[in-house]
Amino acid sequence: MNLSSEKIAYFKNRLRTMKQELIVDMKKHEGTSPNDSINELADYDNHPADMGTEQFEQERNTGFDQMRRDRLREIDDALARIENGTYGVSEKSGKPIPEERLEAEPTARYLVEEE
Repeated sequence: MNLSSEKIAYFKNRLRTMKQELIVDMKKHEGTSPNDSINELADYDNHPADMGTEQFEQERNTGFDQMRRDRLREIDDALARIENGTYGVSEKSGKPIPEERLEAEPTARYLVEEE
């Protein structure tokens, strides 16, 4: 099953929308230094647990930032596959990826059973 040009256009628009939403989300979180809240706490007597909590939050935020960058890369890769004509085809087997899978995960590279 090959995707029609209308379906390709649909997924391209959907991926572009996802990308824009992700960029807005990334910008919202951009510019907040992990040290900002530690500096705020520096004016007070800090309990070691407070510093541990702060470190945990910094690491968690760093993890979320990495997840956002990875997701952006996945979206860009899917858009590149659309441009080179390989979107909707498994990179492992070369078999068509079912439309239902692409609906659920527009950046899918493989069939479910190949992951």
